[in-house]
Amino acid sequence: MSEVRYLKLSFCVTLLVAAMGIVIGLYSGSAAIAFDGVYSLVDAAMTLLALFVSRLIGLSTQQGGKAAALHARFNQGVWHLEPLVVAFDGMMLIGIAGYAFVNAIMGIAEGGQEVDLVPALTYATLTCMLCFGMFSYGRRLNKRLGSDLVALDVKGWLMSASITAALLVAFVGGLVMRYFGAEQWIPFIDPVVLAVVSLAIIPVPLREVRQAVREILQLTPQELRAHVEAVARKYVQEQGYAGHYAYVAEIGRAVQIELWFVLPPDAPALPMPHWDALRDRIGAEIGGDNDHRWLTIVFTGQREWAQ
Repeated sequence: MSEVRYLKLSFCVTLLVAAMGIVIGLYSGSAAIAFDGVYSLVDAAMTLLALFVSRLIGLSTQQGGKAAALHARFNQGVWHLEPLVVAFDGMMLIGIAGYAFVNAIMGIAEGGQEVDLVPALTYATLTCMLCFGMFSYGRRLNKRLGSDLVALDVKGWLMSASITAALLVAFVGGLVMRYFGAEQWIPFIDPVVLAVVSLAIIPVPLREVRQAVREILQLTPQELRAHVEAVARKYVQEQGYAGHYAYVAEIGRAVQIELWFVLPPDAPALPMPHWDALRDRIGAEIGGDNDHRWLTIVFTGQREWAQ
């Protein structure tokens, strides 16, 4: 299955979970289930946005037709859209979780709320199975795809599965309380589990937002920079150049590399095939996915052009 087809499947299943959560949450009186439904609804919207960006990125690696119009509008590719989507998605989820936590605290202060445990348990069981199933399938698939968008979606399914698993445990605990005659504590189950879940899920999108912001700001990935520098130093020594300058950025699934070699003043004039063959050798040693690599290799005799 391709990235686009997986995201379509994920969108449909997420929409189903969202509808179930909102309807059953309102019917059973559970704010935690309603939160789960709203969370899934926002996740579905973000999956749809991720699907759109994924199709654009795929189109940007093609030639002719619609790809030509895309290249004309985005000369340097559309990879920058990927971290933007990831950052926006993460901030939306953090905002929803924060709002849910405040509501949960207010619910506890007001004495909790009654919840119909039977439909709540049914929802938690079915949703937990769906979420863990999508998480397992997406994780296996992304071992082959290596997509940031699929990875984000898989983490979203893990978060949803964790939320519903916590709900399931809490509602089972409610039945146990009812069995042992501790019914006075049952109204507190829903707001307490909502508070715990909303706090627990915030760190996951927070890490995604942090990484996405690093890519948006084009902070240099040190491991890739070290590799490019090692390749460049090898050719400076081999060819007798005066030095080099390397500029590296990672944006989503793409890497952008500019490599400038400074030639000595007495360097002989060589035919263009020589420079092209040298670029091919350097590019091969740097490696990476050609469809998602923006590599520029320049040879100059003036150091100020490279700085």
